[in-house]
Amino acid sequence: MMYCWCEGLAMLLHLNPWLKWDIEGLEGLNKKNWYLLICNHHSWADIVVLCVLFRKHIPMNKYFLKQQLAWVPFIGLACWALDMPFMRRYSRSYLIRHPERRGKDVETTRRSCEKFRAHPTTIVNFVEGSRFTEEKKRQTRSPYKNLLPPKAAGIAMALNVLGSQFDKLLNVTLCYPENDKTPFFDMISGRLTRIVVRINMEPVAEDLHGDYVNDKNFKRRFQLWLNTLWNEKDIQIEAIKSACKNAGH
Repeated sequence: MMYCWCEGLAMLLHLNPWLKWDIEGLEGLNKKNWYLLICNHHSWADIVVLCVLFRKHIPMNKYFLKQQLAWVPFIGLACWALDMPFMRRYSRSYLIRHPERRGKDVETTRRSCEKFRAHPTTIVNFVEGSRFTEEKKRQTRSPYKNLLPPKAAGIAMALNVLGSQFDKLLNVTLCYPENDKTPFFDMISGRLTRIVVRINMEPVAEDLHGDYVNDKNFKRRFQLWLNTLWNEKDIQIEAIKSACKNAGH
């Protein structure tokens, strides 16, 4: 079902004669491997791009979704039908009031992901937790020019649940340098002209596995690692935009 959906999206994008893809890093990918894919989140177009681009290179994408989406009419049913894993996260204040729930979020995610152990899978995590806007950038006091601050808990949980299962980490950077303001609207209206994707395949290091909730030293190391990745990603996006501008696009 998921593959048919991706093929349909690919056909729709192919109808746009102006669209150009600028891709680096597809080499070495394998549909028989398990991947954890992390990516910046700029637009609803991101999901379409990831589905279409990777459909013939890696196992079908599965997106970690908030548990609340399971109860949204139509959306929840569609996510369930496509075997999307749901994550239930508890805040620190909630766990103080309900200590018996500590660790339950990881266990819920673990159960929802058990089915992925039998078949190669790509788990996708939009680390920012929300689509980038200038307003959100101000609200979060983001130190980055093109990104929101990364939220480490989700990816740390994914690694805690399925860390030993992943063969590689795919660090993906998306950019729409000629349609930066409204890429999704431009996509569905046939006005999207350039999609830039940079893929960096990395090993899943042993020191990325740990108890993010209870181990303060691990939490600090993990946040430093992720913040470093995000700083490099911000520089990369700025370079892509500058190159496009200098080329006269």
